[in-house]
Amino acid sequence: MRLSTTLLGYLGRQFAFALAGFLLVFLAIVYLFDSIELIRRAASRPSVTTQIVLKMALFKLPQMAEALAPFVVLFAAMITFWRLTRSNELTVARAAGVSVWQFLIPIVGLALLFGVFKMTVLNPAGAVLYGNYERMEAELLRSGSGNNLLSISNSGFWLRQLDAKGNSVVHARRVSSQNMELFDVIILNFEGQDKFIGRIDAATAKLEAGEWRITKAWITAPETPSRFEESYRVPTSMTAEQIQDSFASPLTISFWELPGFIRMLEAAGFSATRHRLHLHELIANPVLLAAMVLIAATFSLRPHRRGGTGLLVVSGVAVGFILFFASSLVGALGQSSAIPVALAAWTPAIVSTMLGVSMLLHLEDG
Repeated sequence: MRLSTTLLGYLGRQFAFALAGFLLVFLAIVYLFDSIELIRRAASRPSVTTQIVLKMALFKLPQMAEALAPFVVLFAAMITFWRLTRSNELTVARAAGVSVWQFLIPIVGLALLFGVFKMTVLNPAGAVLYGNYERMEAELLRSGSGNNLLSISNSGFWLRQLDAKGNSVVHARRVSSQNMELFDVIILNFEGQDKFIGRIDAATAKLEAGEWRITKAWITAPETPSRFEESYRVPTSMTAEQIQDSFASPLTISFWELPGFIRMLEAAGFSATRHRLHLHELIANPVLLAAMVLIAATFSLRPHRRGGTGLLVVSGVAVGFILFFASSLVGALGQSSAIPVALAAWTPAIVSTMLGVSMLLHLEDG
């Protein structure tokens, strides 16, 4: 039977209203709890006002919306199907020859569109705001954080490290991340914030316990002749783990900028596994949201007169949480390189889709 556009529009509107409602409710709850937690952390810091705390919680909200999207779609689809089944609207539609696959079309389509919107619009905006949140958290709520700034660009690797005497800027053309060795190194030393006191040009600099071990170094200082040192040591408080963790979080880089950042990171000699995994997860997310609709349909389309609806709804929610924890586990395996990144990112979406389709086939056409 050909599905009417009127029915398509009606089903789509029902799901869209439920989606918007659940999204607003979830975000309001998250905003409330985030604000309370930030107020607790800021209690011992008089300079951090309530207005600043509320602003920080607001900056974090778009990123939380991305994380909650699968649950929002699952609950919105379940409540939509449950309402339509309880009012016998779907029963009448199915009696008129409309199959379950036909009235799933507008809802699955909206879930896919929501996933694409989340990836291409919400993610870039959320990345900027979450970056602001992380900077404010480091400056205002984390003691001793933010002393070391690191970035990757087309010109190579840049690191600024601060200590009690002043600060230094380290630049290298490329890096061996396995043993944290820098090549074609320039180190600019400053006293205080901006008083230049010297420069070191070297072939290599290798990070060891509490120091950079530098080879073939030319040391230059104002009003002092340059001198050459075959081996030279510069103190540092940095560790290899701190340097690896100091790269911009994938959550602070937009979908459109991630491919270029990954290329720069790998060209500089660092692992981009976290960022590559995040990129694949963003691309796979629309499929995962569509799969949530299929799973919701499996647990919500039971005719009301048969009873046991509450148990089925609870089962659907439980399956959603199981899939969330399973995807987190697979993501952790991908981040540790135990399995390929693409497999880790796409497995939850593909498995969820196959599970939803097979269960619907069994229940409806079996």
